[in-house]
Amino acid sequence: MSSRYSGNSRPRTKPKGWRAFLSPGWIISALLIVSFSYAAISMLAPWQLHKDDDIVARNEQITEAFERDVVPYAELFDASGQIPSSQEFFRVSLTGQYLPDSEVLLRLRPVDSGPAFQSLTPFELENGQIVLVNRGYESSEGTIVPEIEPAPSTPVTITGFARKNEGLPGSAPMEDSGYTQVYGISTEQISDVTGLDLGTDYVQVAEGEPGVLNPMPLPQMDRGNHLSYGFQWIAFGIMAPLGLGYFIWAEMRERRRDKAEREQMAELNTPEPVVETPEVVETAEPTITPAASKRRSRYGDQHRNHYEKISKRDQERF
Repeated sequence: MSSRYSGNSRPRTKPKGWRAFLSPGWIISALLIVSFSYAAISMLAPWQLHKDDDIVARNEQITEAFERDVVPYAELFDASGQIPSSQEFFRVSLTGQYLPDSEVLLRLRPVDSGPAFQSLTPFELENGQIVLVNRGYESSEGTIVPEIEPAPSTPVTITGFARKNEGLPGSAPMEDSGYTQVYGISTEQISDVTGLDLGTDYVQVAEGEPGVLNPMPLPQMDRGNHLSYGFQWIAFGIMAPLGLGYFIWAEMRERRRDKAEREQMAELNTPEPVVETPEVVETAEPTITPAASKRRSRYGDQHRNHYEKISKRDQERF
């Protein structure tokens, strides 16, 4: 019974060395930091750097497009009305006429940070090929369709920018205020809505051209902060493990300091050995002889100083 009790009451020793960091808290922290570093370096940083590369390539492409002369539609677009991505924003000219009865509105896509409706009007070329043309936008108040000037119905020649087709939007077209409204510039969807065989890509009308509303602004040539964001994610991915290593080092240093302090306190609390000193034995007074007793009664305990008179006599002489 006593041995069992003494065994259970034995204090548990704390893990030493690297085993001290096998606790759930340290393990979870290490896993989170490693996961963050992996995501920052392999996912977030490349995402920002690729966006920067795309913007740089687009800016160079727009600059090149303005350095080239305007070319006829047939020289830039193929028979299916498609262009390579490297020729987006190149300037083209179209001769034919708008088909205002098949006009479609792009619904509530912000322009210059404000709500707007864009006019997407098919344009029939002289050779019979039909191209979707973005005539520009009109600002709106909420979801109310603004007044949109109709496109001219007479033959015209317009200049615009070649644009790539967008993907199919997630929402279906709707009818409102007398217009068919869509949520994306998808020539495939608009072909189904209008019943026309449209070219794959479309043209964005330039400022000052016949039928244009408020011209759609071209992308800003500003590069943005994506490059610096990419470098920041790389830096975060490197600093996070370094920070974990610092905290581990600080924890180990603190543990060593606590251990040294405990050892010092243990030394101070250790009792010093007791040195036994021999007891002083009181001795009996010496036996006094009758002669000594007679002399003590006459002169006391003091011994007679035979030189005292001689010393006094010498002092009186000198």
